[in-house]
Amino acid sequence: MELKDALADRVVVLDGGMSTALELAGHDLSDALWSGRLLLTDPDAVRDAHLAFYRAGAEVAITASYQVTFEGFAKQGIGSAETARLLHASVALARSAASSVDGQRWVAASVGPYGAMLADGSEYRGRYGLSVAELVDFHRPRIETLVEAAPDVLAVETIPDVDEAAAVLEVVRGSGVPVWLSYSIRGDRTCAGQPLEEAFAVAAGVDEVIAVGVNCCPPEDVAHAVSVASATGLPVVVYPNSGEEWDAAERAWTGDGTGFAGLAGEWTGHGARLVGGCCRTGPDAIGVLAGALAGERKA
Repeated sequence: MELKDALADRVVVLDGGMSTALELAGHDLSDALWSGRLLLTDPDAVRDAHLAFYRAGAEVAITASYQVTFEGFAKQGIGSAETARLLHASVALARSAASSVDGQRWVAASVGPYGAMLADGSEYRGRYGLSVAELVDFHRPRIETLVEAAPDVLAVETIPDVDEAAAVLEVVRGSGVPVWLSYSIRGDRTCAGQPLEEAFAVAAGVDEVIAVGVNCCPPEDVAHAVSVASATGLPVVVYPNSGEEWDAAERAWTGDGTGFAGLAGEWTGHGARLVGGCCRTGPDAIGVLAGALAGERKA
């Protein structure tokens, strides 16, 4: 069954933060290539992370390609042919993990924003000073390479800026590959400050888009975003951060990393059909979420 068809009948559970799962397994992700580095140095660790999320109840695995770009990897001395191989491998590893569990599973190829390549937090600001045409040129090679790997869907995620969303949708238009478009937001606006109504409107008329929504945001910002996204008539995708906060004085995270799951019923009640977690949500958190949504996952 295609993912788009499943969304017509029920809620589908996404995985959580790949980086969180890898860090919980003891891996150092301080490199500028972040979790993408492990596609090169320890691909089994990436597969194991996907498998942990699937076993916890996730039905969709988002690949470790978020930080993988030809430009970013070139800065680390990794050539274009090897980068293309790693992009293909990101999909193959998630697919391999899916084959080790029972039931329907899907693979979403992560397409992170331009700012992720800069590795300086720009994905939470947007407004890079690039034109839409320049952003199209940046995104096209990676997206075309991921499409070759035949994922079930492209996860265009953590997009801070309407201009960048327009650029990515220009690349995917006509490809025939399903896409979800997910913004990073602050309050009721994109991270670049645009109204969410404007942000979601760019998906109109792009046949490949099967869902719009938000990710990598506080859980309390999700409900409003769902109500706005639902007005598009498309299914809504949401995968916020855990809701924990960093205590700089104690140098520790505070709060319950599974608490966001208690809000999921409100989100699905207003149109969310793809629900998961982002930063600080490991397999245990997704297990809690899957349990909370169990009744809504029946076809």
